Amino acid sequence: MPRIAILQMCTGIDPAANYAVIERAAHDARAGGAEMLFTPEMSLLLDRDRQRAAVHIVPQDASPFVPMLANLAAETGLTIALGSMAVAVAGGKNANRAMVFAPGGRAPTTYDKMHMFDVDLASGESWRESNAYEAGRAVVAVDDTPVERLGLTICYDLRFPALFGELGNRRCDAIAVPAAFTKPTGAAHWHVMLRARAIEAGAFVIAAAQVGRHEDGRETYGHSLVVDPWGAVLFDMGGDAPGLAFCEIDLARIADVRAQVPALANRRVIPTSTA
Repeated sequence: MPRIAILQMCTGIDPAANYAVIERAAHDARAGGAEMLFTPEMSLLLDRDRQRAAVHIVPQDASPFVPMLANLAAETGLTIALGSMAVAVAGGKNANRAMVFAPGGRAPTTYDKMHMFDVDLASGESWRESNAYEAGRAVVAVDDTPVERLGLTICYDLRFPALFGELGNRRCDAIAVPAAFTKPTGAAHWHVMLRARAIEAGAFVIAAAQVGRHEDGRETYGHSLVVDPWGAVLFDMGGDAPGLAFCEIDLARIADVRAQVPALANRRVIPTSTA
């Protein structure tokens, strides 16, 4: 039964300071018996001032933090699921990119966020992620992690069941949902959607989140969760403060749930209307 660690963060505008938080958490996670560490969306930089943030956003192969994270995984023996970081890509935009670092020190497996957070909320908050970020095009699952096959998603992806349906089709054992949810949307939708996606996929959902008031002025919801395949919340880190938490993942639970409710086996292709 693998033991995982989940890091809830209040990421700021200094990538080096944010990396130091992750580095400390990795060593604490290993000392606490974890085999894998999960961090939130935009773990290394969270800054809504795009001009100020731009100096820190470089292509993946030019980032000093990618080899540093690979070395950290090797040093601690952890698999590190970096929720995401911003990297520059061709065409003048960025990618919101998740990275999974195995302890062997090789290049990470990556996933680019597919769904852009372009919304106008009743609270007055307005976000246009697509102005600066290029949407990803590939569904990604990582084999041979401590939680077996791990599906990768990021934050707003949570609202699009088709992505989770495909990860279910690929028989993912767990799905990562790193996030920086706003407080209004988090309070309304976070728990119910995470539970629904776990039930639909018959898989664990592991959601490391940003929390609190950040240096750039935004507020995030927190409540990092682990949800089991039956939809039970195994723990909730709350919405008050950053921290590190641990959870045991009973992989045998997946087969038990899928045998009771074989939704993946019973799934039908819904015909598209031609009318």
